[in-house]
Amino acid sequence: MNKLQHLLDTNEPIVLDGAMGTMLFAAGLLAGAPPEEWNVSHADRIRAVHQHYVNSGSQIILTNSFGGTRYRLKLHNLQDRVYELNRAAAQNARAAADTAERVVLVAGSMGPTGELLAPMGTMTFDDARAAFAEQVRGLAAGGVDLLWVETMSDLAEARAAVEGARSITDLPIAATMSFDTNGRTMMGVTPAQAVRTMKEWGLVAVGGNCGNGIAEIEGVIDAMHRAAPDVRLIAKANAGIPQWRNNELIYDATPPIMGRYAQRVRALGACFIGGCCGNGPDHIAAIAAALRAPLSDADRAALVAEMAANNDNSAAEPPTARERTYRRPRN
Repeated sequence: MNKLQHLLDTNEPIVLDGAMGTMLFAAGLLAGAPPEEWNVSHADRIRAVHQHYVNSGSQIILTNSFGGTRYRLKLHNLQDRVYELNRAAAQNARAAADTAERVVLVAGSMGPTGELLAPMGTMTFDDARAAFAEQVRGLAAGGVDLLWVETMSDLAEARAAVEGARSITDLPIAATMSFDTNGRTMMGVTPAQAVRTMKEWGLVAVGGNCGNGIAEIEGVIDAMHRAAPDVRLIAKANAGIPQWRNNELIYDATPPIMGRYAQRVRALGACFIGGCCGNGPDHIAAIAAALRAPLSDADRAALVAEMAANNDNSAAEPPTARERTYRRPRN
């Protein structure tokens, strides 16, 4: 039986994982160093991160391959190791997933190249598609169950990733965009525009990740569900709003806060729910527990009130650094 279809057939929300970068920095990764290289040099640490998320209740874990295209790896002179590093990323996640006594899927993470497509930049659509195809060869060889295009700002680049993947494999594909500029992506795409466009690509699910915190992702899911109520939606919010404290980036949402967020985005229409930057295993455990808990009428009323309050307050939330979209969003 197809493992993804098995999860979908339960008609229950599917728990995703949390941040990779947050965990790797805690494990010793230096700022500016390529996480993807650790798939080979520190495979034990990568597998430990995945295992933490599996133990916390994740049903889908994302590979440590967000910056796995040759464009991103070239920044570290690793552009000739695309296949090796992506295959190792998939194998590390696969090793953790296969220890579970329940169904846990491995999704091959594919982030933006960091380049702008012509005419705004110098990268052609064909070049982008070829770069993503090269990445997918490694991910597929390593045993991923599906592909996860994430944190996109440009619909054209997202389409290049999807087409590149489909030139290599028939694995299912999910895709998310990052809405961090007044409810739009950095390239001006609205949630409604994103879901209506990506709906035509035959993806298993679409949605939003990263961005400017919980309220923003709730707004994205609400807008997407209204625009395309038949599309499966993904919510992967940051753990609140980041703040610099003692030269360290701290996210302010506690695990219980993320648990309530999970219930709210579920009520808004999301069925794949997890966390992005700042979320660790404790956050994911809270999300998993919250999604297992039955909701009383009083709980539902409280959720509606919380969502209304969040909508009122979201305009006051400060924007986060835009460079996360292109440097290391999954922190």
